[in-house]
Amino acid sequence: MEPQAEKLPRPHVPTLDEILGESFPVLDDGFVRVVDYMGDDAAVVQAARVSYGAGTKKVSDDRGLIRYLLRHRHTTPFEMCSLKLHIRVPMDAWRQWIRHRTASVNETSTRYSVAIDAAQRTAPDQWRIQAVNNKQGSDGAIDEDLGTKLTAEEADLQDRIRTVYNGRLEQGVAREQARKDLPLCTYTEAYWKMDLHNLLHFLSLRMDSHAQKEIRDYATVIGREIVARWVPAVWEAFEDYRFGATHFSRLETDVLAAMGAGDMDHAMAMAREIGWLKESKKGGWLRHRERQEFEEKLQALNMRAPWQD
Repeated sequence: MEPQAEKLPRPHVPTLDEILGESFPVLDDGFVRVVDYMGDDAAVVQAARVSYGAGTKKVSDDRGLIRYLLRHRHTTPFEMCSLKLHIRVPMDAWRQWIRHRTASVNETSTRYSVAIDAAQRTAPDQWRIQAVNNKQGSDGAIDEDLGTKLTAEEADLQDRIRTVYNGRLEQGVAREQARKDLPLCTYTEAYWKMDLHNLLHFLSLRMDSHAQKEIRDYATVIGREIVARWVPAVWEAFEDYRFGATHFSRLETDVLAAMGAGDMDHAMAMAREIGWLKESKKGGWLRHRERQEFEEKLQALNMRAPWQD
């Protein structure tokens, strides 16, 4: 007779259970809250060891295994955990969010129901200037006096569009058509479920300083207020090896190795060979994004490239 596997209880994380259903506010009228979850730190370890029950390993061993798995990019064990969230988010941020196609999603439909009567509004000191060297980013803040004017214009516009939308509904226009002029600042709601591996990828991109501030605010709440409570050992490893880490490409490593050997001429020659160093007609180097990213990595280590001297 085959031996029977022992009955296993459902994993529970008390620190996450404490906030189930609790709304964490984001922006002026958005929120994130945990609806449900599956798995915990131990589930990642269990999947990696292909074992049952609590096992015989110490907690310190479990932490070490989790750190090894994440450090060496073993992904499947992290897919054994999943998180289900209920979110309210402006549609412009949601457009970026939904590009992460590894989630299961159900969103409020404005064909079936009236659009949420809330739109994100921008405080006078929160208007940002278009970045010069980044077409999809911002850099610095608009003068607050101008910001006050922009905020007033924004409120008038949003109120006017909502009045038009409500008027269409009152006159019997179909919801699917009445909604077509709603702005991207309108809030939407969704249930969003993702496994831990893909969630960490989402957070590594959307918590990054280069991400748009609005979605970065959501990602930060998800990461630091929710995931850190749910899987603390995984979160620690994620911050150490992914989010807070610096990665060097093969080319960067070759240049860095030459610098470490004190052979600055060779480092310069390699940089020229791979196209990093092209002189502009006005003097100095032409802008090269990969070179600039390498320089930023060196700056974080209190170092400078030889072509910067």
